[in-house]
Amino acid sequence: MKIDPQKPADLSAQIAQAIRDAIVSGELIVDERLPSEAELSDQFQVSRPTVREALKRLAAQSLIRTQRGASGGAFVNRLSFQDAYSQQVTTSTLLLSMNAVTFDTACEARYALERACAPMSAERRTADQLATMRAEIFRQSQPGLTDEAFCASDVAFHRALVDGAGNPVLSYQLAGAVEAMQPLMNMITFTARSREEIILLHEKIADALEARDAETVDNTLVDLESYTRLLAHDVAERRRKPA
Repeated sequence: MKIDPQKPADLSAQIAQAIRDAIVSGELIVDERLPSEAELSDQFQVSRPTVREALKRLAAQSLIRTQRGASGGAFVNRLSFQDAYSQQVTTSTLLLSMNAVTFDTACEARYALERACAPMSAERRTADQLATMRAEIFRQSQPGLTDEAFCASDVAFHRALVDGAGNPVLSYQLAGAVEAMQPLMNMITFTARSREEIILLHEKIADALEARDAETVDNTLVDLESYTRLLAHDVAERRRKPA
């Protein structure tokens, strides 16, 4: 593991990258103890506070864990998909908010990814996942439910659909689509949407999943995408009109 002290990049960032690369390449394996701060300081020819900052960066990404005591130190972590979800959501949110991504582009990507899960979800969904979807539909129908709560329920409903595919890699990849894109879409369309219309579509999806009818799940997701795009266009049109 090496760094270039002549590069303008933060030295702690370089050290974190070097250790990250060693983990990814298999040079450092899961549960292996990293060299001590003093040893890393000597290896990279930097101060111990710089090493400490690099280790903090790696811990924040769940790549390492620290243990106290005589047998303690920093160890390569066994990263789970669940641990990585929040990073995926944060990255997706930033990409969508900081780049010129149109609503239609985001909507197209979000539903194309979710529809890819439909056949597997129809085959593999569990009773618990169906129960979650039914519970969220009931929650969405409650009078007085705030827009924020409706949005959170909407995300939970689609999260259950995606997780129903029973594929952790897909669930991870779709975390950004469902938990980042969906709230942003709701923020744009909530003033125009009909909760009743969305609930009807959600009920149709849940019924089709229970019947293991993948085609109807897919077709209903297409209908939901069309309705979402229509809402966004209506909102944009109203904003263009003078008050």
